[in-house]
Amino acid sequence: EVQLVESGGGLVQAGGSLRLSCVASGFTFDDHVIGWFRQASGKEREFVAGITRHFVGTSYADSVKGRFTVSGDHAKKTVYLQMNSLKPEDTAVYYCARQPYGMGRYDLWGQGTQVTVSS
Repeated sequence: EVQLVESGGGLVQAGGSLRLSCVASGFTFDDHVIGWFRQASGKEREFVAGITRHFVGTSYADSVKGRFTVSGDHAKKTVYLQMNSLKPEDTAVYYCARQPYGMGRYDLWGQGTQVTVSS
């Protein structure tokens, strides 16, 4: 089955850290961009970070630059989102998604993992 499964969410105090994982099954990352998105209650989904195919490049939303790091492990078919210096405004459901190279849109999404940052 082709799918993405996120894990690693939880409750953390402001200033703390979490590492989210996005595990792929049924396909490889070789021909895909992987993006992390989040959606807070009552707000639209927003882009957080992305990593290009073969893990050669990354991009970040301004709101998380310097605090979040996206990385990948081909052998484990996993993309990570390391989140440091967390703030209450980072509270959201976090999703990973894949974008086939050259397609220009994300075509497969995980189920999401909840991150809650207390003040």
